[in-house]
Amino acid sequence: MDLKTRIKNAETRIFRAVFPNTTNHYDTLFGGNAMQLMDEVAFITATRFSRKKVVTVSTSKIDFNKPIPSGTLIELVGKVSRVGNTSLDIHVEIFIEQMYSDHREEAIQGTFTFVAIDDEKNPVQVL
Repeated sequence: MDLKTRIKNAETRIFRAVFPNTTNHYDTLFGGNAMQLMDEVAFITATRFSRKKVVTVSTSKIDFNKPIPSGTLIELVGKVSRVGNTSLDIHVEIFIEQMYSDHREEAIQGTFTFVAIDDEKNPVQVL
């Protein structure tokens, strides 16, 4: 499989409903919960791409552009944005969707870097 196809096939989308138990005193999704969901989607994307053990080694700037209110749906989208020798970057976006309308907008975006590892936790080639 060529690289372009492999990147396309690794794209990962997950949907969640935002319930009150995941929100703060402003009735919006906790930033830490959003980051945890983003890391999970990034991990799945990196694993689907490499089919190897991967670990998160860093995140770049995460932009919280819009608050995510309770009672909305969110879609997390993970895409491979860079492939290195032993590492790869996954760009993750979170979109807000209103439950009872077609309104949809991007709320958060960020990039997560993963390294492929062997059983002894040493870096290995990602491909």
